[in-house]
Amino acid sequence: MLLALPFPAIDPVLIEIGPLAIRWYALAYIAGILLGWRLARRLMALPPVSATAQQVDDFVTWAVLGVILGGRLGYVLFYQPDHYLTAPWEALYLWKGGMSFHGGATGVIVALVLFCRKYGLGIRRFGDRVTAVVPIGLFFGRLANFINGELWGRVTDVPWAMVFPHGGPEPRHPSQLYQAALEGLCLFVILQLLIRVPALRAREGFVSGAFLAGYGVARIIGEFFRQPDAQLGFLWGGATMGQLLSIPMLLAGLALMALARPAPRN
Repeated sequence: MLLALPFPAIDPVLIEIGPLAIRWYALAYIAGILLGWRLARRLMALPPVSATAQQVDDFVTWAVLGVILGGRLGYVLFYQPDHYLTAPWEALYLWKGGMSFHGGATGVIVALVLFCRKYGLGIRRFGDRVTAVVPIGLFFGRLANFINGELWGRVTDVPWAMVFPHGGPEPRHPSQLYQAALEGLCLFVILQLLIRVPALRAREGFVSGAFLAGYGVARIIGEFFRQPDAQLGFLWGGATMGQLLSIPMLLAGLALMALARPAPRN
């Protein structure tokens, strides 16, 4: 019999008052947005200044819409297209869950481009500051996945394996925590170091590329420990959907880093 650590049974609902329920998952989104917003305000002020504090405040709404709309659409298209083809109205059932990071990232990129064009801001310079704070939300989001006992890892015999409430009787990798460390903490530290180096900050688009490439690497590694989605399983070459979607992200990030150049002086 395989040994396993007990799963910390944390109630996904923090507070419940009548029909109102405050969930850890919602708080994770809120914490990521608030902390990212405050840090983005500081990063935008680094020379050369990218945007005003008021513009950062305005962009938060655009980013939230990009995350929700892009994340939901990405899940529908990438993870359960057959189901939503037969019941397209259920794509609007956000309360039933189902979000894709890659879709959410695409939604934020679209929102960022439109916002910068509307206000006459440099897309790459603004994007460097925005992407530098994204790992905050990723960190809290993965912790919320762990609390919910969802997106668990593959069966393993490592000493820190856990039996998840809905993952069957086998001990599994706590892959949510691996991803919180890789996509959240490690990527955050790297991007904060890069954005604070004047020579690299001057190469507009470099930090954005580092985020895309860094997340791609972190997600590909994390997927080796995470159980693939039941409705998809393993795909081409034994890869998961998360890995396949991360490959173009990694390549785009490397290209953006290689092509990043200082903006011409007026």
